[in-house]
Amino acid sequence: MTFSFEIPLLLLLLVTAVGAVLVEDLISAILLLGSYSFFLALVWAWLGAVDVAFVEAVVGAGLATVLFLLTLFGTAPKVSRLRLPPPPMAALVSLPLLGLLLLYAANDLPQFGDPQSPPSTHISPTYLEQSYQDTHTPNVVTSILMDYRSLDTMIETVVIFTAGIACALLLRRHSS
Repeated sequence: MTFSFEIPLLLLLLVTAVGAVLVEDLISAILLLGSYSFFLALVWAWLGAVDVAFVEAVVGAGLATVLFLLTLFGTAPKVSRLRLPPPPMAALVSLPLLGLLLLYAANDLPQFGDPQSPPSTHISPTYLEQSYQDTHTPNVVTSILMDYRSLDTMIETVVIFTAGIACALLLRRHSS
């Protein structure tokens, strides 16, 4: 496997995430978060999850950036500076340990693209072999999302719709 663009892409992802947290200007933070979502969409596409990459690009890089900018421009600027207390020592110790534990646990995950991994040996062949007979849909992805996992897809759609309504209610202007 070649690492010609994977390492720079992951480094850009990390730099934009850290930059969005550390920058003090809110517009810069919003633009960094938008670029983080764009780079994350590229990572999802590189991993082969094109549907997730598309949603990340539309919702994360596009819609969230626009909503953040609308919210920022719709509020009055404040000149006071926040003084945050230092983070608790337990968080400074436990979060890096948790990260190391997660990296250690990642060694037990199957290799990317492994044909002997549990999803590849148990459920994927069933979807690929029987989706047309079960659903009469020629596209396997559509049959999985709309027939096999339709309840899950419907609830995800309801959650996104509810979040959109909440954002619209928060951003509406009152005329008084």
